Order: sequence, then structure tokens, then C-alpha cells
Amino acid sequence: MGILVMKFGASAVSDVERIRASTELAREAAGRGTREGTRPQDSVLAVVSAMPGVTDALFSAATAAQDADLSVAKRVCSELRGRHLAAARALAPEGCAETEIEIESILAALDSRLQGVRLVGELSDRSMDEIAATGERLSALLFALALGAPCLDARMLVRTDSRFGRARVDQAATARLVAERLLPLLGPGRIAVTQGCIGSDSLGSTTTFGRGGSDYSASLFGAALGASEIRIWTEAEGIPTCDPTVVPQARTVELLGFDEAAELVAYGAKSLHPAAIRPALEAGITVTVRSAAHPEGLFTTIKPRASSGKPVAAIAMRRNVAVVNVRQELMTDQAGFLARLFAAFGRLGVSVDLVATSEVCVSVSLDMEAPLEKIAFELAELGAVEVVKDRAVVAIVGGLLRETPALLRNAFDAIGDLAIDMVSMGANGINLSFVLAAESAETAVERLHAAFFGGAGGPDSGGAPT
Repeated sequence: MGILVMKFGASAVSDVERIRASTELAREAAGRGTREGTRPQDSVLAVVSAMPGVTDALFSAATAAQDADLSVAKRVCSELRGRHLAAARALAPEGCAETEIEIESILAALDSRLQGVRLVGELSDRSMDEIAATGERLSALLFALALGAPCLDARMLVRTDSRFGRARVDQAATARLVAERLLPLLGPGRIAVTQGCIGSDSLGSTTTFGRGGSDYSASLFGAALGASEIRIWTEAEGIPTCDPTVVPQARTVELLGFDEAAELVAYGAKSLHPAAIRPALEAGITVTVRSAAHPEGLFTTIKPRASSGKPVAAIAMRRNVAVVNVRQELMTDQAGFLARLFAAFGRLGVSVDLVATSEVCVSVSLDMEAPLEKIAFELAELGAVEVVKDRAVVAIVGGLLRETPALLRNAFDAIGDLAIDMVSMGANGINLSFVLAAESAETAVERLHAAFFGGAGGPDSGGAPT
């Protein structure tokens, strides 16, 4: 027996029936389920996201309050009150009085915060984090009510810095708090509930990790608890071989190494938060990505120090990319040229993604939201600068990519007549990336998926035609 961390996304807590189904999964893991043959197996920590649409509504209310419009704030508070109180009464008709009081208290604090934003006419990042955390706090109360389990405030467990909206976690401090306040509640067969995506700084102010941060929370808790497994419950059956909205025949990837999963997440796979798997990776914990709607269906297992064992495990796509080209005829004769180039990005706090060099030109890809005009100005002293916008990265990821020479030829054959701006082979040998016009990206994904996976559904084959 061990500790199992189970993260339940928005789709898993969307309504009363889904909450009941999700809490049954937690019960079964702890040996408290209703199915015959269930026996004690693990203690369970459930990490819960906000109900669907709640976070968006909170952002809308906050923005409207900043613009001196409290009507949206009042409507949002009223809708949240009705939605969560109705769910509490349906989940526990005879025993929800205490939960109702807590819901009312959270919403009263929200109303007060929104009125404060209206009065000062300013929405600080600190206030926005306090407002945004409301959704997770409310849904965790409902989840705990349905389980009859304790609900711990994640702000008392996760210590962060004060970068509101994009907080960085102090993992050592968090591990101490988890050991002191959470671990004693997780004996064999016991369940506890907490919120995803939120923590607090040293002064007790609420902080958040940004959208999708509940996955990261689950990974943090798993690492701090020495969990045997982290289960990410989503809508889809695991991580697909590519975006199923682009290729409906996308398959479920059965096994990934952490490096492969990290590459897929970094290049646009939507099944996990970009930073989610890092704490689990460092702690050597297995992560599985499963469907809450189809718990007996296919799922993806991500193992530390492992590999898919396939030339191509999956194909990812990330939009909103720009390419910056710096051309300098005498580049090769200038010692420290690249150091000066990347120092400019560092001064602006811009993360560079892919890099390609030639004798006279350096090309880098980065996010379209980067300050492109400032970057061009900073780099102008180094050479002629060209900024190409509206690009996308298409990445082929596989554990045996480098060991399969025919793959490169097959990839170019599949892309065919589509114009390519950049090509990059990752230093770890498991990522082959193409940068091309955004309008061509979906076509590239379709062609590559057909070349490496064919058209059938089901589990992935990950083959590489020769």
C-alpha cells in the first residue's frame, strides 16, 4: 500500500453526477468503493480543479469591477452561489449545513474583494489571484462533502514566492508543510481533499500558478508525499498521438518516458500543464493520464528513466510562434557573437525555444507574445534583423527517433511541398521540430500522423515506415 495522488480536472467535477463518479474512483483506490471485491489499497489525496466555466467567470467579474461595472460581479457571485449550493444539497441533502456556511463565507469574501477593486479602480495581480482561487476552493468543498473527507486549504500547504499569477514554488518549504499538516491524515484507506493551482507566499497572500496549474499541484504533492503514483483524470483517454481536433483518428499513447512527455507538453500537447511533470520526474514517480468519463478505457503511463521504445511516440503542435533571424556576414569571425545575442534575450526576460545557425545567420523561435519590437531593436547592433510572425512549431517526439535514420527522410516526404522556416533536432535526440507558417501547421500534422500512424484508432503503434 502507498499514497496515491489523484488530480480531478474541470470535466471530472462539472456537475453532481460527475462529482459522484469521480469520488467513487477515489473511494475504490482507497478500498472504500461500492464495487464487490474492493479492498484497502492506498491512501488517497484528491487534488481538485474548479468547475467548468468558473475561472473564466471570475476573470470577467474582476475585469468588469475594474471598469466600475459591478453588475457582472453581482451576477457571477449569484450564479456561483446558486450552482455550488445546489450541488452541495444534492450531494448531501441531510448533512451539508457546514459546507453551505463555508460556501457563503468564500462568496462573501469574493464579493468584498470585487467591491474593493471597483472602489480603487485597479485590479492588481495580488487581487486577481485571490479572486481566481475561488473556483478551486468551492469545488474542493463539494468534493470533500461527497466523500465525507477532510478538505485542506492548499494555501496552508504550498509555499510560493510572490509572483502573482505565475508563482514559483519553494519545494523544500512545501515538503515540510505537507509532512506536518497533510501526511498525518493519510493513513491506509484514508482520503483527503485539497485544491489545485493555488498556494500562498510567506506573507499568507494567495498565489496561483496560472491556467492548468492543478496538474502541477498534483505533481508537487506527489513529490512531497513520496506517492506511489500520480493519476491525472481528464476528459480524454490519455495523451493522444496528436491533437484529435486536427486528426480525429489520433490514438492513445500507451507509454512515455518523462523526457518524451516533457517534450510533448512543451510543444503543445494539452493533456498536461507544461511544468506539471517536473516535480514527479525528480522524485521518480510514475504519472498516468486517464479519462474520468471512461475510467476503464485506455490511458497513458509516464515513467521516470523509461522510454516509449518507439521511433515516433506522438506529434505535437504549438501555434503563436515567431521566428527572429539575425544575419551578420562576419558572424564566424566575431568571438562571443552568440553570447551577445542571447544576452539581449536575457535582458528582456524572453525565453528562446528552437535555435538554428549557419555561417552568416542565427534563427530562433519564440512566443508571439514576446516583445518583438524591443527584441529587434536590441539585436540591430549585431546584424540585420528579420522578424517573421504567425508561425507554428510541429514536433515529432519519440524515444528511438535518433536511432531511426529513415525517419528524417519519411518526415520530409510527408511534409512535401509545405514551406519550412526552420528545422531543429533536439540535443536529447528525441525531438525533431519544424517551424512553418501557421496556416500550414494542421496540414503538416495530418500528413505526419498519416505517415507514422496510419488512419486507424486505438492504442498507438509508433511505427516509422522505412
